[in-house]
Amino acid sequence: MAIERASVRALPKPWGVEHLHPWNDAAHSGHAIGEVWYERPGNAQNSSLLLKLLFTSQPLSIQVHPDDAFAHSMGLPNGKTEAWYVLSAVPDAKVALGLNRRLTQQQLRAAIDNGSISDLVAWHTVSANDTVLVPAGTIHTLGAGLIIAELQQRSDTTFRLFDHGSERELHIEKAIAVADAGPADFQVQQDQLTVERRLLVSNPHFVFERIDLAPNSSWRLDADRETWLLVIDGGALAGSFEVAMGDALFAQSDRVDIHLGTASMAGLVAYTGGGPIPHLLQRLTQQGSTDVGQPRAPQVAPSLTHAKAAPNNGHLETIK
Repeated sequence: MAIERASVRALPKPWGVEHLHPWNDAAHSGHAIGEVWYERPGNAQNSSLLLKLLFTSQPLSIQVHPDDAFAHSMGLPNGKTEAWYVLSAVPDAKVALGLNRRLTQQQLRAAIDNGSISDLVAWHTVSANDTVLVPAGTIHTLGAGLIIAELQQRSDTTFRLFDHGSERELHIEKAIAVADAGPADFQVQQDQLTVERRLLVSNPHFVFERIDLAPNSSWRLDADRETWLLVIDGGALAGSFEVAMGDALFAQSDRVDIHLGTASMAGLVAYTGGGPIPHLLQRLTQQGSTDVGQPRAPQVAPSLTHAKAAPNNGHLETIK
């Protein structure tokens, strides 16, 4: 049983930003921060999932991640499938997912060698509240002007195909071996499970949801599986912790009571796969018993969601 406030680790990146407000107000000595990792305090490796914030001021490298099978062949415990939830985006901000046409391995190698791969990735405009699923093996990248909440299998193994003139190492042979060198499904249907719960992504590796809780209400979050809660707006008392925008909790084999004051709270909930948990979120009544959240709202227009692929896990190889 565990309920823990997640520790926060900021990683400098050449494509990052200097100011993370309102997500994080810590001073970073003028370094451009590209990633903020949420981890178990003192026990970072003891989790199957990794939850991050990404901040982009420039495009990232064009990259691909391995699946579980390829990761196992490298001696790593798992691959890397990931999902993005767009927290904010400048006008016309874009992400790339897959290629605009299918290539043979020989054509992919030639496109990497001559740099034309940068013209072959399929760019899509995104805005706040869009969701992008990135399955392992999908060629992808992020453009500038985005703040993204990323959920992934715990791995940072990345194979770069192209890096915008940087001198960083490319990983051509491994990238070609794992890449699905063709178009990728971009638009994915979100599902409004209850008034409070919106299902963003569900696959064998993880489930990703958004929850929206009303002011002056109390809730119980059943964290039977490994579960992460990231506050993206408002705040609450969650367990024994006061949490606000940018704070995250880890819980497993436990229940987290969430009490709201006069402000509402929005959060992202991530947990290990096996499908959505029917009674994940229950409302606490005045007597302390629980009621399941409000039933599915009729005629809810789903937000745009997308699909994207990523692979690998194991030792952390930070090369985005």
